[in-house]
Amino acid sequence: MARTIVVTGGATGIGRATAERFRADGDDVVITGRRGDVLTRTADELGAKAIVCDAADPAQVAAFAEQLPGRIDVLVNNAGGNTDLETPAAGDDLQRLRRNWLANYEANVLSAVLTTSALAARLTTAVIHLGSIAGTRGGGSYGAAKSALATWSLEVAAELGPRGVTSNVVAPGYTADTEFFRDQLTDERRTWLLDSTMTKRAGTPADVAAVIHFVASPQAGHVTGQVLHVNGGALTTR
Repeated sequence: MARTIVVTGGATGIGRATAERFRADGDDVVITGRRGDVLTRTADELGAKAIVCDAADPAQVAAFAEQLPGRIDVLVNNAGGNTDLETPAAGDDLQRLRRNWLANYEANVLSAVLTTSALAARLTTAVIHLGSIAGTRGGGSYGAAKSALATWSLEVAAELGPRGVTSNVVAPGYTADTEFFRDQLTDERRTWLLDSTMTKRAGTPADVAAVIHFVASPQAGHVTGQVLHVNGGALTTR
């Protein structure tokens, strides 16, 4: 039987690859995003449903939730990213520093909190949050936000667990073919990122989507409250 899958930030990169992976199973997939043109194009290509929604905006999330069916099998909180790459450095400007930190928190934590809270009563199987290697290794406001997301995921796991719904974080390392770096990745930085891995290659959106797909499967029904790293060994967990 086809499941209903919701993927926030599903128009490009890891979100798109995730939506495509579930569509390959014949699942009904709903993707969200802020850019209507990109979102609609992806939905048409994948055979998914597109709903424009800024996951960090309570009013938009509420309106989005009203358009969904009464049963949601899997929620993938993929929306987010490092907002510092879109804003000027704060320097000694404390007001700008505050805005920059809040921007990353809203994009990466509140987006997941709002969407999960709006859909929690309808969830049947799993909620997966997109984390980052930066949430463990450190990385300014972005890393702090992803760390907070992982901690909050434990609360979701405890709350929804008695209903058989799992909550996990899938945390990628350097992943190529995404918009994450906003064309700001230097050759030197890319070389360092590749050298940091044991596989000596960049991750791909499909690598991450495969792990998300597994965690959302019935076979992973006893895996919850975890952070699953997908980074080619750039960060080990023992």
